[in-house]
Amino acid sequence: MRAIVTVIGRDQVGIIAAVCALLSEKKVNVLDISQTILQEYFTMIMLVDASEATVPFARLREDLAQAGQERGLDIRVQREDIFDAMHRI
Repeated sequence: MRAIVTVIGRDQVGIIAAVCALLSEKKVNVLDISQTILQEYFTMIMLVDASEATVPFARLREDLAQAGQERGLDIRVQREDIFDAMHRI
């Protein structure tokens, strides 16, 4: 199952490394990544493959949200099909 991970917050050292490390721990593979800094704000969108994840999707969502709170970031994950349905014109 593919999913979209979004990260938004003030820029700081190690954001990409921290998110990728957490995903790697859970056996979630990063398929594509786009990130940019808008003035002092960091934004990132990742396409990931969670089909081999070692935790249920709900737990992955909680773990990413918790990691975001610890760093002052908003980290969310959605299933790709739901993300697509929400952003279809």
